[in-house]
Amino acid sequence: MPRGSKTKYTAEQKRKAQHIEDSYEKKGVSKDEAEARAWATVNKQSGGGERAGGSGRKKPASAKSADRKESARRAVASRKGNSRSSKASRETQTVDSLRKEARAKDIPGRSSMRKQELIEALRKAS
Repeated sequence: MPRGSKTKYTAEQKRKAQHIEDSYEKKGVSKDEAEARAWATVNKQSGGGERAGGSGRKKPASAKSADRKESARRAVASRKGNSRSSKASRETQTVDSLRKEARAKDIPGRSSMRKQELIEALRKAS
């Protein structure tokens, strides 16, 4: 369950959070988890509550807009089934999965490469 009072949020933010929460619940996420994710998304996109005294006053409109666009891009990518191809996501993969990815890209010498070498070779091949 999210902490804190929601009185600092605008009606639009509350509607958005409810809509996101309903979407997560339809996907089978628990009520508490869905609510927490919904408010986290609203906070990320709009910088928190907008009324006087809220933390959202510190985040400029351009940053809010950029966060909304980035969130939308990630949503589209996940619907298409694309993984996030960041350096961090490759760092968390096993050597075996990196080798499979290298094999799919036909990178020579992949069987004798260490993890960092595989990551570097995959980055160059992308």
